[in-house]
Amino acid sequence: MKKHVQRFFSILAIILFFVITYYMGRPLVAFVSEPGAFQAWVDAQGFVGVLLFLGMLVLQVFAAIIPGGPFEIAAGYAFGIVKGSLICAIGTTLGSMVVFFLVRRFGHKFLHLFVEDTELEKLTFLKDHKKMESILFLLFLIPGTPKDLLSYFVGLTDISVSHWLFICFVGRLPAIILSVLSGHALSNAQYHIAVISFAIIVIAAGLGAYFVSKHKNKE
Repeated sequence: MKKHVQRFFSILAIILFFVITYYMGRPLVAFVSEPGAFQAWVDAQGFVGVLLFLGMLVLQVFAAIIPGGPFEIAAGYAFGIVKGSLICAIGTTLGSMVVFFLVRRFGHKFLHLFVEDTELEKLTFLKDHKKMESILFLLFLIPGTPKDLLSYFVGLTDISVSHWLFICFVGRLPAIILSVLSGHALSNAQYHIAVISFAIIVIAAGLGAYFVSKHKNKE
């Protein structure tokens, strides 16, 4: 029965990925060379465009290896700072919560459909840690940390749903806002703001990498 359920979710995820990628992936790729065209496309789609963008964010969390930064920059360009930040926070939180519930329900068999054991081994320093939730929150605050991979790992722990929801939404916000802000600044040719935002992201990511390696060494 579990094998049938796993196959169902695998097929469903693949279908959703191709459907959403077909409608939004092409204009999103065009964003690299024609940012204005992407913004015009999103405006023309209205609420459907928002839903499609949310779908891309949810699938991005499922994929785990696809970075969310480019999506957040595109959101700042297309939706503005406030709306773009909210859309990204809601979409990534939805993706993280869905992954969390599926891993908690089906365990390693579902997890292995998307993540290799070698990837999870990098996060074993969090397991059964007395300060796990505090560390998770800090990792979510830091740009560049493997937040999507963490969503798979956390499903194997005993963390409460409410605490995980808080970490996903609130923890991601600062990094999301910085990326969205940089995208919005680029759309208005405010390059100095974009450069400052990118610099803060890079510095924070460097500090985060140092923090993670230090904790691993302690373990």
